[in-house]
Amino acid sequence: MWPAPHAERNPDKAACVLAGSGVAVTYRELDDRSNRLAQLLWARGLRFGDHLAVLMENNDRYLEVCWAAQRSGLYFTPINYHFNGGEVAYILADCDATALVASSALGATLRELTPGLPDAVTTRLVVGDDVPPGYESYDDAVAAFPAEPLAEELEGHAMLYSSGTTGRPKGIRYTLERRPVGNPAAALSGFATTYQLDEDAVYLSPAPLYHSAPLQFCIAVTRLGATAIVLEHFDPETCLAAIERYRVTHAQFVPTMFVRMLKLPEEVRARYDVSSLRVVIHAAAPCPVEIKRSMIEWWGPIVYEYYGATEGMGSTLITSQEWLAHPGSVGKPFFSVVHILDEDGHECPVGEPGLVWFEPGERILHFEYHKDPAKTATTRDERGWASVGDIGYVDKDGYLYLTDRRDFMIVSGGVNIYPQEAENLLVTHPKVMDAAVFGIPDEEMGERVHGVVQPIDMADAGPALERELIGFCREHLAHYKCPQAIDFDPELPRQPTGKLYKRLLRDRYWGAKQSRIV
Repeated sequence: MWPAPHAERNPDKAACVLAGSGVAVTYRELDDRSNRLAQLLWARGLRFGDHLAVLMENNDRYLEVCWAAQRSGLYFTPINYHFNGGEVAYILADCDATALVASSALGATLRELTPGLPDAVTTRLVVGDDVPPGYESYDDAVAAFPAEPLAEELEGHAMLYSSGTTGRPKGIRYTLERRPVGNPAAALSGFATTYQLDEDAVYLSPAPLYHSAPLQFCIAVTRLGATAIVLEHFDPETCLAAIERYRVTHAQFVPTMFVRMLKLPEEVRARYDVSSLRVVIHAAAPCPVEIKRSMIEWWGPIVYEYYGATEGMGSTLITSQEWLAHPGSVGKPFFSVVHILDEDGHECPVGEPGLVWFEPGERILHFEYHKDPAKTATTRDERGWASVGDIGYVDKDGYLYLTDRRDFMIVSGGVNIYPQEAENLLVTHPKVMDAAVFGIPDEEMGERVHGVVQPIDMADAGPALERELIGFCREHLAHYKCPQAIDFDPELPRQPTGKLYKRLLRDRYWGAKQSRIV
């Protein structure tokens, strides 16, 4: 499916609503507007397999731009709107974009970007009233084109970039098959069944739409004729208010959002009616056991978790009931087979950590890192199994548990330490909002365990809280796994998508030795 049939049957139904402002886009508007942009892109010479980039905050035009590309057989790359001009220029050049749709709300970034805009980006459209020199008004440009579908409408696909938490972002490019719009690849067609989505669903998307999961879920929701409620920015109380106001049935979160909602005062949490929720989904980052248990106690056994990378090489899924029986697990394989391998490529015994590899099934997307065959090759072995470098193990029942990323492992005195364990513990402390644990240089041991904590109140930061948190860790973990020292920061460099830029924290301590860090 795609928006056109819903525009015919239910033209006035809201396809997308901005939670804060209440601005709604109907299915008729989504269909007409995406058609106009598709016509413009065709007139500007973009054809099947060409590339459009999107640089916007969460706004009421985002999905129409993506749907214009999606129904034109184009690749489209949403760009992180927190990037500076140089970072945006890198993405535009690397993804081979010939068209860019941006927002006037990002005017400072656009002006910084202008001198570095690749020559290939000949179509430069800006949504909003303040159009910088060198760009065109989006509304004026598309107004000249009819709200009619192209003669041949083909399925396009997003080409997302890796988060860059351990290096420069890389484009994740899937094979684009020539298929009529409304017929997505099999790997993308299981959303409705898996998460009980139908046209009556009201889906809350609290994260930026430049990230894979929020974007793909919103596209899936508008394929079905349901309604997507989009938060302009995540705020824990605003999120609860949106669930109540719009009678949200489905929602997707990352664990840091769970933490922030749970840290609200009890009387604030109790103020909002969340009984409309039927399915809550989370992914993107590890969720501490006690945090997830608290969410299930609060919202009921409606929490689903999936594990998978944007690369789409494989995934796992777990329900609340399964998780309560296997706390900490990310589930069983979903349309794929999981293998845990040691450094020599041999299968690890049950319960023993190793590198997580997926043996692809029939419903797996085939990807490559754009312009980087060498990096692509590192993700696959001679059998075609694929890995992004996560460490984990399986239990006797076949459930997968993630230990950490290989790149984040600390090697201290020859002992492997996975910092995720200490991080998950620290965020459960009542004075902690966020935490990062990593290795820093140590002349004797090679590395030692170090922590950086974002306290709920920076006034608490200091030696007393440091001693309290180190003692808290040592009460629950072997001492060698615990930070030997803790620094404090008013905000950790975490993406709104939940990913922690741990590399930026480690850079402070490694300095010239940073070559050791990937």
